[in-house]
Amino acid sequence: MIARSPGRVLARLGAAVLAIVAIAALGTAPASGTARTQPVIFVGNNWDGTVQVIDPHGYTKLGKINAIPDIEQRMAEIYSDPVRLAYFLAIRMGPGEGHDQYVDDMYSTDDGRLLIASRPSLADVVGIDTRTGEIVWRFRVDGQRSDHMALSPDGERVAVSASTANLVHVLDVDTGEEVGRFPSGDTPHENVYSADGERIFHASIGHVYTPLDQPAFDSTKGERIFEVVDADSYQVLQRFDLRKKLDAAGYPDLSSTIRPMVHTPDERYFYFQVSFFHGFVEYDMRTGKVTRVATLPNRVPDMPREQYVNDSAHHGLAMNRAGTKLCVAGTMDDYAAIVNRETFRYRIVSDPADGKPYWATSSKDGTRCYVSWSGTDEMSVIDYRTETEIKRVPVGNHPQRIREGFVPAGWTPPAG
Repeated sequence: MIARSPGRVLARLGAAVLAIVAIAALGTAPASGTARTQPVIFVGNNWDGTVQVIDPHGYTKLGKINAIPDIEQRMAEIYSDPVRLAYFLAIRMGPGEGHDQYVDDMYSTDDGRLLIASRPSLADVVGIDTRTGEIVWRFRVDGQRSDHMALSPDGERVAVSASTANLVHVLDVDTGEEVGRFPSGDTPHENVYSADGERIFHASIGHVYTPLDQPAFDSTKGERIFEVVDADSYQVLQRFDLRKKLDAAGYPDLSSTIRPMVHTPDERYFYFQVSFFHGFVEYDMRTGKVTRVATLPNRVPDMPREQYVNDSAHHGLAMNRAGTKLCVAGTMDDYAAIVNRETFRYRIVSDPADGKPYWATSSKDGTRCYVSWSGTDEMSVIDYRTETEIKRVPVGNHPQRIREGFVPAGWTPPAG
């Protein structure tokens, strides 16, 4: 058992008491935000360097936030450093598919004051004032590229993967100061906090940018591991390579590279998308075994593996609040599907031509799934109950991550 910080435990107890008092005084707790904030949906347009702000009720576009207001200064630094320039160009020609990656992931602070964004090509994380558009703080990650993030349930910390440094930074959202870090495998990628905020689930994806994609060369893909990390001490509590788990379950041909992942409400069953696979893997955390594999339609059976974007067949996975359905982004197949978790029966609910869905996120109330279409520059809203697409919204160039958050009440887009 990992010892908890007495100060942090007391702080949490104090916060819980205050919350109970507030609820008793008000009758009911607010569903989301406060009287000084308004809930919104943020869509990160990776190649644009902008973040679309969308109303979560009518799905109208409220405006944009420029995620790279300091681009001239950053580029001057990059051009003056040969090493940084080499990595900047490598990111453009590798994971960027010929484009610079300016917005990978983003979250807002609970008061709506700051938008926290990771910027892969600029190797940093920034806190942007949502009213003025100015950068309040900037954290330069170790190595040469920043990637996926996760926001702690209390909204106080954000974990960001440093792709080339093989570690994860944990930052204070208000100040950008590092409060912790933990080691990873090659190319750290996905981060997910447990519901109680006590653990971070993390996966590294290895060298997905290399052309050696055939199974015979799998060993060249680097160290790909799954970790459970203590969110207070940042000690790694559990660490394993999915390869051995897949082999033991009778799936030696599946890649062990864990892409997006999601878990049941009780955090017993995890669902992993893995490289080159059109479907996902079910993993039982209690027994430590792969229990089932869901195979979804492969619409590109003749496509060489080398043409898969960053080795992803599917890249985007979410679950409804009840834990009964999954929402799947079939990246190379150009579809979004809803899958019954018990039976693995599926329904394709949206399939725009050349859509290339890149991410799937559930709304905070767990009733809807948001899917980004990086090929058509749109976002879909899918209803879990009816398994239908109820809205598709045009956004910016190459949308990827979608997150719900807040802006100040009466927010208007920053000038410029």
